[in-house]
Amino acid sequence: MTIQDLKTQDLILFETISGSRAFGLATENSDTDIRGVYYLPKEDFFGLNYIPQISNETNDITYYEIGRFVELLQKNNPNILEILASPEDCILHRHPLMDHLKTEDFMSKLCKDTFAGYAISQIKKAKGLNKKILNPVEKNRKSILDFCYILEGHGSIPLKKWLSEENKVQEKCGLVDIGNTKGIFAVFYDELGTMGYKGIIQNEEANQVSVSSIPKGEKASAFLFCNLDSYSTYCKDYREYWKWVSERNEDRYNVNQKHGKNYDSKNMMHTIRLLQSCEHIFKTGFIQTRVENREELLNIKAGNKSYDEVMQKAEDLVKSIEHYHSVSDLPDFPNLNKTTKILVKIREELYG
Repeated sequence: MTIQDLKTQDLILFETISGSRAFGLATENSDTDIRGVYYLPKEDFFGLNYIPQISNETNDITYYEIGRFVELLQKNNPNILEILASPEDCILHRHPLMDHLKTEDFMSKLCKDTFAGYAISQIKKAKGLNKKILNPVEKNRKSILDFCYILEGHGSIPLKKWLSEENKVQEKCGLVDIGNTKGIFAVFYDELGTMGYKGIIQNEEANQVSVSSIPKGEKASAFLFCNLDSYSTYCKDYREYWKWVSERNEDRYNVNQKHGKNYDSKNMMHTIRLLQSCEHIFKTGFIQTRVENREELLNIKAGNKSYDEVMQKAEDLVKSIEHYHSVSDLPDFPNLNKTTKILVKIREELYG
């Protein structure tokens, strides 16, 4: 079933403009997102063709089957609650049966987990993004040799520097474990290359140094420390950074680079909006979709606030939410029995 099928068969119960236009945060470049609710033909609902959600290819138009919609309302899903609480000037179509669904029947303290919980996850994501922007990882990947050091006196020097100064190559080296130590090896050198030493590493992609069999009586040329923990951390950071580079939205990244504040300003604008919405819920007991501080939020989106300022505002909102949540009169959870009966009543009227 497609969105066109919903329309031609007159199955849409509710349709509204959502996203930035509903929040009052749209600019001239903003997309128009549409969200809605539908019901299935009787034979599909009672048969084997239940479809909980239908979207277009870009997911900027999405409709939810009435049962799925109520289920998400019962879970206090922020997106779904905001759809139900759409401003009147955004609603494109409302079937009279939708009047049975009222936001006050679903509001509960669970919103702290769904609204603020999601926002906090986005704050952590923003901090990770900030770290990536400020600490780029070179494309030329380091090898484990870059994390090896030769012990000298009371200090150490990089292995590569030692090899260069001693006019040696790693392929002619042989390593032996030093007992009762971690990451320390004796280094032997075979100038002629006839003793079968494995080298310090066997290839550039190696994740461990190699150890060799050393003939008895050979004298060590040096002692080596391999910082394997540091190398493992580097490998993890390298994978994460270049995965982020390959998946990032280049247009948004370039905007963030242009304002130079080192955070995803659009995402943080929506994070702050979500936290403010959560705070309003516990202050008043009601959800407010359209914002009252459009200019402040658009300033964040434009990158006119520093990273530290935005993070501080988010942390202050989280503290405020904790306070108002503790004194709120909202129930701990929505009344599942009551709201399920409402769904049953709607379906009885739809299917007779």
